[in-house]
Amino acid sequence: MITHIVCFKLKDGSAESVARTAQVLRDMEGKIEELKSIEVGIDVLHSDRSYDIALITKFDSMEALNAYQVHPVHKKVIEHMAQVREASVAVDFES
Repeated sequence: MITHIVCFKLKDGSAESVARTAQVLRDMEGKIEELKSIEVGIDVLHSDRSYDIALITKFDSMEALNAYQVHPVHKKVIEHMAQVREASVAVDFES
């Protein structure tokens, strides 16, 4: 199992902007066969080191993760994120 975690800091950190972008991420659920699970969390602490949104996705293999990366639904999400994000960090691990 591969877990793919991405944290996003948005240019506009307003509650409305964060909620809208979190929904864009959630909307991938059920649309990408390789995506076995998805969880989207919105930061509640709002500290100086906080990011606005965490995306946690799971895949059966690296091949599945690679297929997700180029899937048309994910590509649309990437386009959205390129417009709204200030920064992002990621970690991928096998379990």
